[in-house]
Order: sequence, then structure tokens, then C-alpha cells
Amino acid sequence: MSVITERLARLRQEMKAKGISAYIITSSDAHLSEYTPLRWQGRSWISGFNGSAGTVVVTLDKAGLWTDSRYFLQATTQLEGSTIDLYKMGVPGTPSIEGFLAKELPSGTVAAADGVCLSAQEVEDTKRQLEVYGIEYRLDQDLLEAIWSDRPSIPSKPLFVHPAEYAGRTAAERIAEVRTRLSSKGANATIITMIDELAWVFNIRGYDVAYNPVGVGFGYIGAEEAVLFVLPEKVTPEVRASLTENGVRIEDYYQIDSFVRSLGDDVRLLVDPKRITYRLYAEIPAHCRKVIGVSALTQLKAIKNETELSNLRTVMARDGVALTRFFKWLEEALARGETYTEHELDIRLNEHRAKGKNFYGDSFATICGYLGNGAIVHYHATAEGSATVRNEGVLLLDSGGQYLDGTTDITRTIALSTPCDELRTDYTLVLKGHIQIALAQYPEGTRGSQLDILARKALWDRGLNYGHGTGHGVGYFLNVHEGPQNIRTEVNPTELEIGMITSNEPGIYRSGKYGIRIENLVVTELREETEFGRFFGFETVTLCYLDNTLVKKELLTAEEVAWYNAYQERVYQTLFPDLTAEEASWLRAKTLPL
Repeated sequence: MSVITERLARLRQEMKAKGISAYIITSSDAHLSEYTPLRWQGRSWISGFNGSAGTVVVTLDKAGLWTDSRYFLQATTQLEGSTIDLYKMGVPGTPSIEGFLAKELPSGTVAAADGVCLSAQEVEDTKRQLEVYGIEYRLDQDLLEAIWSDRPSIPSKPLFVHPAEYAGRTAAERIAEVRTRLSSKGANATIITMIDELAWVFNIRGYDVAYNPVGVGFGYIGAEEAVLFVLPEKVTPEVRASLTENGVRIEDYYQIDSFVRSLGDDVRLLVDPKRITYRLYAEIPAHCRKVIGVSALTQLKAIKNETELSNLRTVMARDGVALTRFFKWLEEALARGETYTEHELDIRLNEHRAKGKNFYGDSFATICGYLGNGAIVHYHATAEGSATVRNEGVLLLDSGGQYLDGTTDITRTIALSTPCDELRTDYTLVLKGHIQIALAQYPEGTRGSQLDILARKALWDRGLNYGHGTGHGVGYFLNVHEGPQNIRTEVNPTELEIGMITSNEPGIYRSGKYGIRIENLVVTELREETEFGRFFGFETVTLCYLDNTLVKKELLTAEEVAWYNAYQERVYQTLFPDLTAEEASWLRAKTLPL
């Protein structure tokens, strides 16, 4: 019996003892994070699948993992021998989790999950669908606690202050902004579940989650008080002094439930059902009025202030210098006949970034995909299984850095030898979509789903497509994936607003051959104001050369060529003052006009 099948057997024993016929284990934690502390990585522990998105459902005789197209190849490999079937979300014929349970469970049975790790919205949606089939949905069951003997504890690493010189606002100013936004919505208080929102509003950061500089805690902002609920050992004298100075009271992490239960009848809570856990939602007293809407903190956090944007532009130049030096080293090393694994290149790139000012760490697990591995959208090379990169083929490198003064996320596809015609055609079609997003001008009130076609049309015209979104929001020395805005085919009601940072990353993936993705970060800006209203566009802020050898100029319009050449020139002019003469000469050759 494998480790995974043994764990499943123990879970099923626990399910039988509790009268539960199906147990649902999500990827989330008690703060609804995308990237979770080790304590809440139960889905990975029970299945062996460690992608960032997916849900495991275990019945008394079956088990399945539901995940999206980014992880189909990874999940197929990691689930082998586990007795857990892969259910490919978005593929015709794949049942939903609720549909699967309706088929597998008779009426009158019980499905369960840990309501601590689910949003109120998720619970409501699932409960409503299961009720149709007479299936009870219980949310008070953390069955993993009984069978996961060495389960990690809640992280207790100390927090640290994120100074206003980087943040552009003091915590007191941010709290005041939140109160103003709450008032505009008819509310006077809000509960903070998500730890990136907590970090943003109180100007604190931490080490509790891989790649994201956040610390575990809860928060509350009311008309007269602001409270941080956190493990006492996480609060350093500097953090305590900063919070106290900014009007924030500190309480124990475990007091959040009783605090919520004690809220008075004068409290009007702004509640975002997608961003509050079911457990905390259930604790809200009936006498508190709930104002349902998008979190005030999520909306405010997404719009960066001028200090943050100014710092980010400086960080992009710093990051671009590190990338230039890395790619120059790689090209010359391979030309000498040296070889490196994908994992070794990941380490080397981190070392280049770490030499820069204010570096904190990588902003996510680097995707270094050589040849066919580049077609695995969220591929991550390990020391044991990564491919050896040679002076041939193509390399997809998706990486990013966390700096005290900004977060970067960039993908470059680089030819390591003379590229074939198919590769150059595919690359240029992706490039056309990337440029069309970069050039877009759109009226105020536009949503990302209305722009997504610009990135895909050149591919669609040839019967090609990619399965992931075109763009996601990006935090400022916070999570590299941040809402509420995005650019993708699915409808999102969030409008693009001035100051939002979003990725621009179309791609194409040919299984077993190569992957292509071109990613820059863009900032929404005002382009012009006419009698028809205000029109926005994007400022491209990422600074790193694009590979001229992969471009078929004849497939580009004159406007696209002009954008491309201007971008390459801006990369060179911005970066060369911080490069040695030899490095600058190398970059000059890479950025010559088409």
C-alpha cells in the first residue's frame, strides 16, 4: 500500500465513524489563500498533487481530483498509483463535484468539509446544489486533524513593518481610506479574513507563506477601532510600536470568533461572501446588518498610489538588469558547451536577483521549461527530475521577484539555437496578441473580459488557443496573483481602474514540443479625455528584451512593429546605465530594431 492509499484508508475509517459518505478537501486555508502555509496543505497531503489549484473528493469507495488545464499533465503524473482519478475541469463531459456526488451518493447521506477553509460563497453554492439531491452538507468537520499525525502548526514567525516610504501611506491613512469606502457602501465595519488584505491595511509583512510576504492573522476595522488578531509570538516590539502608533489594537489570534459573536447591533458589516470564511460568516450575530459587496480592502489595494507606482518602475529596471545578466551568462555558458538542468537555472536566476537592492525572494516558483516541459503551463523543475538544458531548442522562463518596493512577474521565451519556421510563426502570433493588449485604448468602465479577444484573435484566426487567462492582478510587495481584476474570457464585473497592475501574458503550448508565453506587467493609465468620456490604456512597466530571432516581421502590422522596436529601445536605454560596457554591448545587439 502506497503512502497515499494508506492515508485515504485512514480518512475513510474516520468518515465511517462520523457517518460521512463523502469528504471534500480544497486547496484553501483558514484565510482563503491561494498559496497556503504547510498546516493547511491537506489536499496535497492526501493526494500527492501539489499544484496550487484543485479539489479532492473522497467517498467510501472512490476518490477524485478536480483541477484545470494548467495542471492536467502534472496531475496525471503525480496521481499515478494513488487510486485518485483525475477530473479535467473545463473539458466537455467532466462532471462537476456536485454532479459527481449526486451520482455516487443516495439521498439522505452526508457530504462534509472543513468550513474553516471555505468561503461563505463556496459553501452556499455547494449546499444549494446538493440539497436538490437530498444530500446534507456538513461544515464542522476537520477530519484531517485526526489522521495527520505530524500536521504542522499555525506559523509563528515574527511579522515585520513595511515602511510608509515604500507603501506610500501609513497604516492609519489606509484604515481611514477603508472607513471612507465602507461609509460609501452604507457599512461601518468589516472583518478581514485574507492575509494579503491584512498586510496591506496595517503595513505589515511576514514569512508564513512561500513566495508571498504575508503573515497569518485576522483583522477588524470598525468606526472607532481597528484590531489585529495574531499569535502573540509574532508581534515584535517594532511591530507593536508601529501598530499602536497607527491606532491598531492587538488581540490573540484565537479570539476572533468570540469577538465576532460579541459585535453590537450598531454594527453594519460589509461582507464579501467570496472573501470571508464560512466559519466566521456563521459567527456574525443576527442583529448585525450585512451589507453584501466586494471587499473594500480588495478594491483599494488593487489601485496603487503614486509612491508605489514610482517605486515599481525603479524595481522593474533593477529586475531587468538581473535578467539581462542572467540571459547573457546563459547564452555564453551554453556556447562554451556547458549544460545546466532547469532546476540549476532556477537557482542561478534567483542568485542574480538576490544581488539587487531590497530583494526579499522569488514571487512564485520559477517555471523553467525546456523544450516539451515548456508546454506544461505551471511546470516546476525539481532537483531530481528536471531536464538538462543544452545549446539547442527553446526555453520558456516564467519568474518573478519580491522586493520591498515592488513585485515582478515576467515570462520570456528564448531560442537557444536557430528556430524552426513553426516555432517562429507561433511566437509571432503570441507576440501579436501581447502587443494588441499593450496598445489597447478603451473607455472607462471596461472590464478585462472585453479586452481578452485582442490577445487571442491572431491565434483564433489559425485555429489556435491557450487555456489560461491573459492577465491577472499583481500585488505590491504582496501576492503575485491578486484580485479583483483580470483579463480572461470568463466574465468578471470588475472594471479596470487607473493604478491597477495587471499581467499581459498570452501563450501557446504544443505538447511534447515547446511552450511559448510572453509576459509583461502593465499599469492602467489615463490616455485621453474626449466628449465621449475618459479613455484608458496600459503602461508597460516590465523591462527585459524580447528575442528578435523568434519574430517573423512579415506577420506583424506596421503599428505592431513600431511598438516592438520602441519597446526594445526603451529596454536598452533604461538598463544600459546600470550595466558594464560588455553587458551593454550584448544588450544593444539583442534590442536592435526588426
